[in-house]
Amino acid sequence: MITIKSEREIALLRQAGKIVYKTHQYLKPFIKEGITTLELDHLAEEFIRGQDATPSFKGYNGFPGSICTSINDEVVHGIPSNRKLKNGDIISIDIGACYKGYHGDSAWTYAVGKIDEEKKYLMEHTEKALYQGLEMIKAGCRVGDIGYAVETYAQKHQLGVVLELCGHGVGTNLHESPDVPNYGVAKTGPRLKEGMVIAVEPMLNIGSPDIYMLDNDWTIVTEDSRPSAHYEHTVVVTHDGYEILTGE
Repeated sequence: MITIKSEREIALLRQAGKIVYKTHQYLKPFIKEGITTLELDHLAEEFIRGQDATPSFKGYNGFPGSICTSINDEVVHGIPSNRKLKNGDIISIDIGACYKGYHGDSAWTYAVGKIDEEKKYLMEHTEKALYQGLEMIKAGCRVGDIGYAVETYAQKHQLGVVLELCGHGVGTNLHESPDVPNYGVAKTGPRLKEGMVIAVEPMLNIGSPDIYMLDNDWTIVTEDSRPSAHYEHTVVVTHDGYEILTGE
């Protein structure tokens, strides 16, 4: 069931989102050659707990990390480990924080040192695809409008749209209805109403959209081993637009 959030709930979701945003900003200076993803995980967990919140992902369906750290061809759900970042890598960091029972959720892709033009292109246009999707949001629009906008932009820029993974509602559960795919037909799907809170999160590949899961039963990687990027914001639907909850 798709729920409409009260003003009290939106205030709590806004605070959860702010903590997620602040955690991303806190981690940015540490994202450099030589640091391990497990070190980033520890930094994030310590920061989130210092904000009177808890990491949403830790223990979620058995996930071992506080954040997801997905490098290069890893699309999502990279498990923090002793793997060191290298110059030229890109890393998608997905962060969730739970504040007084309400979740914030946002992913962003970062460059490690100097990256090649292909990765720059991928990052630029995946981020822009996110905002293309967000621009469709207002009371009365349909979920298919969001997916159509993301897919159209991605195809225009020759990027592969991962079909098996999607955005979602957010609230007292990390993943709620509705699903928000990154493809779709305009004017179809559930109708958005003022007070709904959703996460929109394009996951785009520089090559084929095909993916598979590693043996750890979590990490999703590209079939052709080419890079993937992931950008996500949690937003609340307003009468004539949207408010980003995981931004400044």
